[in-house]
Amino acid sequence: MMATRMWTMWYLTGYRIQGYGCPNLSITANAIATAEVARVDASCSTFILVHSSLAMLTIGLCGSEAQKQKYLPSLAVLKTVACWALTEPDYGSDASALKTTARKVEGGWILDGQKRWIGNSTFADVLVVFARNTSTNQINGFILQKNTPGLQATKIENKIGLRIVQNGDILLKSVFVPDEDRLPGVNSFQDTNKVLAVSRVMVAWQPIGISMGVMICVTAFQLNQQKLVRMLGNVQAMFLVGWRLCKLYESGKMTPGHASMGKSWISLKARETVSLGRELLGGNGILADFLVAKAFCDLEPIYTYEGTYDINTLVTGREITGIASFKPAALSNRSRL
Repeated sequence: MMATRMWTMWYLTGYRIQGYGCPNLSITANAIATAEVARVDASCSTFILVHSSLAMLTIGLCGSEAQKQKYLPSLAVLKTVACWALTEPDYGSDASALKTTARKVEGGWILDGQKRWIGNSTFADVLVVFARNTSTNQINGFILQKNTPGLQATKIENKIGLRIVQNGDILLKSVFVPDEDRLPGVNSFQDTNKVLAVSRVMVAWQPIGISMGVMICVTAFQLNQQKLVRMLGNVQAMFLVGWRLCKLYESGKMTPGHASMGKSWISLKARETVSLGRELLGGNGILADFLVAKAFCDLEPIYTYEGTYDINTLVTGREITGIASFKPAALSNRSRL
């Protein structure tokens, strides 16, 4: 555990969050580190991404100076653990439609609602939660403490992938959050998207790492070198797309469409690559004794979270055409016939 804490402190906390115990590494350096962790275990990389690329980054980008001083130093060395609660039971990929509410009261806010599939939520000390302001109808962000009255987190059982990750259902029932724990930089879903843009780049590097791990595992079973060549070509192509995403972000030129295309395309190619690796191992490819079977299952939730493949392609398609296909088309009284 101590080794994990030190590793996280030096390599994975903070994207240009200067100070507060964070190393101020570039997004490219963090991406490479993410892939290296995922190469060995995708669950560990997901735990770290939720903690740092989502929760810590939200506080770093959208929090007040007092909030940064209060929360980031202990999070940077894993003395405390954080989660990031956006997804709801009825709103996953369309998270902007969330129904959890935040009602202003004297001295703070009252939060009511539900969250689902929240990584680290069952044991997190700090919870970054998003809710809809009942006065403005905009999305606001809040920092909650573990054991706050009215807050309940329950583990989701029977997952086949990322089994180490503690995903949970969160119930918020008249939870009071003081004014000082309202994130001042989150005033609409667009502010949330600033964090999602970075996290999608990081998630795009997880399938790269998984594919590299599978490639290494199956090279000892060279039943079909043509499959190995396809796998290697995919890994190199995924790596270059991920690298390009990082450079676009660092130059301030990355768009939501870039991030969504990178995440969706890389995860699709990783699916193909891991499937080829499973084929190469024959019957051993479905045994938990081998990395490939575990990677095969771990890749499925990564293919889905941070926006499903379909939703991410529609985000990119909107940027290309100017048409938001995932929104209902305007109704017309005129028949198409």
